[in-house]
Amino acid sequence: MSTYMAKMGETVRKWYILDAAGKPLGKTAVVAADLLRGKRKPEYTPHADCGDNVIIINAAQAVLTGKKGTQKFYRTHSGWVGGLKETPYRILMKEQPQTAMRVAVRGMLPKNSLSRASLSRLHIYADANFEQQAQKPEAYAVD
Repeated sequence: MSTYMAKMGETVRKWYILDAAGKPLGKTAVVAADLLRGKRKPEYTPHADCGDNVIIINAAQAVLTGKKGTQKFYRTHSGWVGGLKETPYRILMKEQPQTAMRVAVRGMLPKNSLSRASLSRLHIYADANFEQQAQKPEAYAVD
């Protein structure tokens, strides 16, 4: 019996839409990362890019559980001495919810060129309006 290995260009990509309203940020990011990698497909191949396109709407209404709003920080560094900037997640979720969701999804993908290609298929919107209606995305439930 031979094992199936997906090849580049052979994958059929579908469009999925995830509604993050009232859902934990991390659980939404887990589902998005699995769909971007293609792990929920029977023809999943770890070394091939066989994932789907994902649209996340209502990112501003995602919730942080526990004390993550005050204890968790988004850190960036300019590369200069003293260039560290820290932003608490409660402020980041109010001002830039797309960034908070993208950082969460990116952290759940492997650190290689496949994840960079997968992140280009991720579209995040703070509200319910999105631009990809022509692709007819399917609703995907976040548990």
